[in-house]
Amino acid sequence: MNPSFEELKKELNLRNVNLSYQRLKVLKYLTQNQCHPTVDQIFTDLHKDISTLSKTTVYNTLRVLEEVDLVRVITIEEHETRYDINVENHGHFKCETCGTIYDFSVDIDFLTPRDLDKFKINDKNVYFKGICPRCLSIE
Repeated sequence: MNPSFEELKKELNLRNVNLSYQRLKVLKYLTQNQCHPTVDQIFTDLHKDISTLSKTTVYNTLRVLEEVDLVRVITIEEHETRYDINVENHGHFKCETCGTIYDFSVDIDFLTPRDLDKFKINDKNVYFKGICPRCLSIE
C-alpha cells in the first residue's frame, strides 16, 4: 500500500518531525514519483522549483524520513542508492536494459532461512535483475 501525501504528513506530525517547506516538497515528490528515485533525481527535479534547495537538504530529509520509517532505502546496485515510499515488505526487479525498478509482492518472512532463527535480522530485501517485458519486446 502506498500512503498518500496527507497521510504521511500526519504521520510526520505525530512523530514530532519538523514540517519544513523543503522537507514537505521532498515527501510530496516521493509520493508522486514512485519510480524509486535517487538523490540526484529528486534534487534535479525539485531544484527547478526551489532554487534554494541543496543536495544536503535532500540527503538530510531522506535520512529523517528513513529514521521514522516512512522511506525505505534500496541498494540493488553497489553504487546506486534509491528511495522507496512504500515501506511495506515487497521485492524489487531492476531491468538491466532500461534501468526501471518494478515492485512485486513476495512473502519475505516466508523466505527467512531456519538457519537464522537465532539471529536478529534488521533488514530484509529481495532483489532480482533481468530484462523487463517492454525491453524484451524491443529486442
